[in-house]
Amino acid sequence: MFDLAPDALAARLLAWYDAGHRDLPWRPAPGALGDPYRVWLSEVMLQQTTVAAVIPYYRAFLDRWPTVEALAAADDAEVMAAWAGLGYYSRARNLLACARAAAAAGGFPPTAAALAKLPGLGPYTAAAVAAIAFGEAAAAVDGNVERVLARLTDDATPLPAFKARARALAQALVPAARPGDFVQASIDLGATVCRPRNPDCLLCPWRDACRARTAGTVEARPVRPPKAARPHRLGTVYWVWSERGVWLVRRPEKGLLGGMLGLPTGEWRVGETRPRLAGAWAGTTLNRGVGHVFTHFSLDLAVVRVHIPHGTPEAEVAAAFGEGFWGTAADLDGLPTVMQKARKLAEETR
Repeated sequence: MFDLAPDALAARLLAWYDAGHRDLPWRPAPGALGDPYRVWLSEVMLQQTTVAAVIPYYRAFLDRWPTVEALAAADDAEVMAAWAGLGYYSRARNLLACARAAAAAGGFPPTAAALAKLPGLGPYTAAAVAAIAFGEAAAAVDGNVERVLARLTDDATPLPAFKARARALAQALVPAARPGDFVQASIDLGATVCRPRNPDCLLCPWRDACRARTAGTVEARPVRPPKAARPHRLGTVYWVWSERGVWLVRRPEKGLLGGMLGLPTGEWRVGETRPRLAGAWAGTTLNRGVGHVFTHFSLDLAVVRVHIPHGTPEAEVAAAFGEGFWGTAADLDGLPTVMQKARKLAEETR
């Protein structure tokens, strides 16, 4: 399975970690257990997001909701607004659901199996919390760890089939002592040394046991399937304004940006589309639009400014653009990234 015994590999990795691990605000000192709430919060935020982007959000959440009970009692809209900019907004909905389930149960359970039953906790997050916060010898395998293990064993099994193999390999390596440190060390190794491109093999504690390094296949591991073409969609976003503010709507709970406040939009479709005005008011389509890339498609939006005359009943605005309210600058600050792009353009072209 490995060119060195698992306990020897684990000892080398832990020694490397002790000599210079990343200092992160949610990370416990080597040998110590982490706070379950803080570990869980950081792991949810770190999914598909960089450490640098997460740190200010993590600190802001802790300042505002210092315990899982406080987060469980928070208003949904406030949490969604605080999450704005982190992307993947289904995570924010799962975050609240999980916090409420954990708080109702008296706290987070101590095993990966029990944690995985909470809303939104997949195998990786459950294992990470169990290992780092409770000391369970659970193998937490993210993309960084998959890459490290594919190279260590020079395994040519393509993703996603390799994922099951990676979990078995990691479980064979995780030590009974300091499993949380091992989990964090393996993630650090992939993030800082065994990088996707230009890995720094000379700094790797496993370099002489790495089969891909010996075979010269480091850059080819893990084997990834061909990328599917990302569709491109077009649509319209409306900057509807009056002296009362900017009209904001709540997006449906299910679907893209679910549950978030946003500017009114038309449908986002593949193929040509033209801005459509709703209601009887004149609108101005701006000379340039905004672009955004989501996980599964890219998007170009035409931006249309619509002025609503003084005294217009809110019911008329809602009939044209959807149920909503006149938002203030504070409300606008909580909009997701694609809406902030439209806001910036609309405010620049008054």
